[in-house]
Amino acid sequence: MHIAEGFLPAPHAIGWTVAAAPFVVHGARAVVREVREHPESTLLLGAAGAFTFVLSAIKLPSVTGSSSHPTGTGAGAVLFRPPVMALLGTVVLLFQALLLAHGGLTTLGANAFAFAVVGPWAGYGAYRLARALGAGLLPGVFVALALADLATYVTTSLQLALAFPDASSGFAGAVVKFLGVFALTQVPLALAEGLLGVLLFRVLTTSARPELERLGLLAPEPAEERG
Repeated sequence: MHIAEGFLPAPHAIGWTVAAAPFVVHGARAVVREVREHPESTLLLGAAGAFTFVLSAIKLPSVTGSSSHPTGTGAGAVLFRPPVMALLGTVVLLFQALLLAHGGLTTLGANAFAFAVVGPWAGYGAYRLARALGAGLLPGVFVALALADLATYVTTSLQLALAFPDASSGFAGAVVKFLGVFALTQVPLALAEGLLGVLLFRVLTTSARPELERLGLLAPEPAEERG
């Protein structure tokens, strides 16, 4: 869930903006460096941003009358590492706030911290752990996209609980409440997003294999196989 425009108290909105800003600035530098050093990556960068925009624009009703949606940030994190997604994810959120009234400008910092910072880092960490344990590219992609999705929603729940603690049970009770709001819809969505990521990377392994090899996701094919 993108936190809606004006929903957070001003101190929380400002605090999350301050927290997210260094990651976004660092991400902008990472994108500039990637494009300058590897201009052939521009198309794949655009595809990662478009994948994130399309998936996160899909709003599905939850059992509480709110909404849930995939995030798509795990794919870009696997391809280009999390700093790049800090910028791409924030740009996606900005366009959705302006064009789709999805999220908002006053809550952009909070949404960016959950969606473009925590989610990509959690997904990338899960991907690296899976590969270190011997998993192949596609299983690693599955856990990356699923965990990036879930981490985003856990972070959003924590943000809402901090802003609106339960009157009787405080922050802990509010965390349980907000997590429960999304769990029934978000867990299946996270699993579905992982499967969609596997399909995406199956296509990329044939249509963009040289780029995946350059990014270190695939080992170079032996010369005899290329021939």
